[in-house]
Amino acid sequence: MSDHDRDEADIEASRAPLLDHLIELRGRLIVCVAAVVVGFIGCFGFATQIYEFLLHPFQLAGQIFAAQQKGEAHGAFDLLFVLIGIKSVAAVTGGAPAMIFTAPLEFFFTKLKLAGFGAVVIAFPVLAWQTYAFVAPGLYKRERRAFLPFLLASPVLFLAGAALVYYVILPFVLWFSLSQQIVGATGVQVQMLPKVSDYLTLVTTLLLAFGLCFQLPVVLTLLGMAGIVNSGMLWKGWRYAVLGVVVVAAVVTPPDPISQLLLALPIIGLYFLSVGCVKLIELRRGKEDAEAEAAA
Repeated sequence: MSDHDRDEADIEASRAPLLDHLIELRGRLIVCVAAVVVGFIGCFGFATQIYEFLLHPFQLAGQIFAAQQKGEAHGAFDLLFVLIGIKSVAAVTGGAPAMIFTAPLEFFFTKLKLAGFGAVVIAFPVLAWQTYAFVAPGLYKRERRAFLPFLLASPVLFLAGAALVYYVILPFVLWFSLSQQIVGATGVQVQMLPKVSDYLTLVTTLLLAFGLCFQLPVVLTLLGMAGIVNSGMLWKGWRYAVLGVVVVAAVVTPPDPISQLLLALPIIGLYFLSVGCVKLIELRRGKEDAEAEAAA
């Protein structure tokens, strides 16, 4: 019996009436909802600590800005040196910027939103596994083997994008925002006092934007496996891809060139990595086809 025949036999063995599929779907949805609820309760219990963790880039940007005002730092390059570990920033008095909320329950609802976002992130492995377990019986064995690496690569790439936001992009964005203040001795004071809800919106928006952009290798490789794109097509269109990446970076990042470059350069690198992945898939597919013809 050939591999294809065995795959067909496995799929036939996994066939079940529609009602059985609906019952299985209900059970898996219950597991997913339970995972999200548990994650929400856990995140809400530590919402204040999580929010303080998210404030670290703001604190770093505030320290750099305060040092800059005292002549101890020189802006973006000093911030870059601090981020890559070449320089260190001592705690500066008054360097921790203030935040406000203007409605009585604003911070409470902000913590609810934070807990909801954290719950989805924490429960993602459960959600992804339940989705895979539900659709896996309808896939060929080769498709199941191909799908699993992407199930692992997707969260890793998302975390890589989130780490870039937290450790690099946010400090630059917030330093740039603080640098727009008017804090001189002219008698006019224009200070940035962000609302807690607006700060959370900024953080979650950047995390999602970078995390999703970092899924480019997964998307292109899956399209290559499906035969929708090929390595030649991707290589010939690299100029348009670079232009598209630059446009996306300009849209999803604040209007400063450093943040745009910090998003565009990794995505461009991931694009060319995707071209290599698609090429490897084509080579492996060609080898398998040649072996199948030889066996026939």
